[in-house]
Amino acid sequence: MTIAEFLNPSEWLTADAGPRYVQLRQRLTAGVDQGVLKRGSPLPPEREIASLTDLSRVTVRKAIQALAEDGLVIQKQGSGSFIAENTPKIEQSLSRLTSFTEDMSRRGMVSASRWLERGVFMPSPDEVITLALPSDASVSRIARLRTADDKPMAIERASLPLTILPNPLAVETSLYSVLEEAGFRPVRALQKISAINLGQADADLLEIEPGKAGLKIERISYLADGRVVEFTQSIYRGDAYNFVAELRLAKE
Repeated sequence: MTIAEFLNPSEWLTADAGPRYVQLRQRLTAGVDQGVLKRGSPLPPEREIASLTDLSRVTVRKAIQALAEDGLVIQKQGSGSFIAENTPKIEQSLSRLTSFTEDMSRRGMVSASRWLERGVFMPSPDEVITLALPSDASVSRIARLRTADDKPMAIERASLPLTILPNPLAVETSLYSVLEEAGFRPVRALQKISAINLGQADADLLEIEPGKAGLKIERISYLADGRVVEFTQSIYRGDAYNFVAELRLAKE
């Protein structure tokens, strides 16, 4: 069935089925579910949809905006609207200290990275305090966009003392593998999770609309002797992750 045939208003638009924009929204959603509108493909322009449905452009625009709020449509300034691709929903345990590479491998997914920053820098005040650095010390930083099966999933920014990671260029895939080889694999960590709305720069990297929901996670990892190994600040796609924790009833 062609899009023109599918959007023919005689097939679905009725006077007693609610607001017209809601009916159009439901019809476009059905088109995605049935494969008439392909995931990842451009949505027909407003003018074309208005012509095919005999609806006003204001009604069409309202329906598309509702689909964007649902996450089914992605609106890109200057490029038009696109049907959102399926993004794998990852369940991440809060009770296990693992790396992104290990998590994806365990799920049978291929992880990869795009380097955003990697080197030795003067530390920020937060890094000095969190990593317990001397005032004249430098810090190793690695920042990268993490992907799973070629889909952007998270932005990771990690800071480590030079005594733990003297050469950031040694990290090619898994940071934790490098730390384990050096005898600095962390054994515990504290995490703080916050809900955020993604800014323009992070949204562009994660290939979603600015203002969409994201998860900000700050993690401080420790060695068995209490030394801080890493201070990581990550931004995760809100539509791609569920964080799961097992809770047990405390004994009185």
